Amino acid sequence: MQKEEKKAVIGDNEILEKEMTEEQKYLANQITDLRNKKAKIQFDLDQIQAALTVFENTFIASNKKEADEVLEEKEEK
Repeated sequence: MQKEEKKAVIGDNEILEKEMTEEQKYLANQITDLRNKKAKIQFDLDQIQAALTVFENTFIASNKKEADEVLEEKEEK
């Protein structure tokens, strides 16, 4: 089994780690870390958006129910 060499992918370019300078390795690691953080933040944002939608819809439904009850009380009088 062959071990895959580490590489950086920027745009359409693939650069093997063994061909990089120390500065390029550092920058490639920064890019990888930032991409991972971006993906995590997007994942969290998706969850937040879904939860926010549920709370907003529940709030709207609650207000509609209350408004319907007020209207029914006025009709009964």
